[in-house]
Amino acid sequence: MKITGEKVDQLAKLARLSFEGEEKEAIRNDLENILEMCEKLNEVDTNGVEPLIYMTDNVNVLRNDEVKQEITHEEALKNAPKKDSDFFRVPKVIGQQND
Repeated sequence: MKITGEKVDQLAKLARLSFEGEEKEAIRNDLENILEMCEKLNEVDTNGVEPLIYMTDNVNVLRNDEVKQEITHEEALKNAPKKDSDFFRVPKVIGQQND
């Protein structure tokens, strides 16, 4: 398949990108190379080969949910710019209007 400048413009618009001059030509060449690679893959005999669905045989490998106290409450508040005895203090954002 031949990639035209119009096709590059169409793809760029969909991807919210813009290409000009040499950059556009480089992208066009890259897209043609990708399509050539895909065409080569179509030449491979895959009869009798099962499709690969997962990279490993592991299913839902999860760790136990264990509570760990990594740092103390005081250590967490130590470098806070604003705090009271138990909590971080943050600027009020509810009800403010942005200009």
